[in-house]
Amino acid sequence: MTKRTLEGTSRKRKRVSGFRVRMRTHTGRRLIRTRRKRGRARLAV
Repeated sequence: MTKRTLEGTSRKRKRVSGFRVRMRTHTGRRLIRTRRKRGRARLAV
């Protein structure tokens, strides 16, 4: 069996692209707004 090389960590994922991180920047807030408008179930990771 080959080893899985891409194993994500939830802590890093949250720190990079979590909701609170998105809300810090103007662009991030715009992204959340867009996803709300589209009716996404998940706004951020």
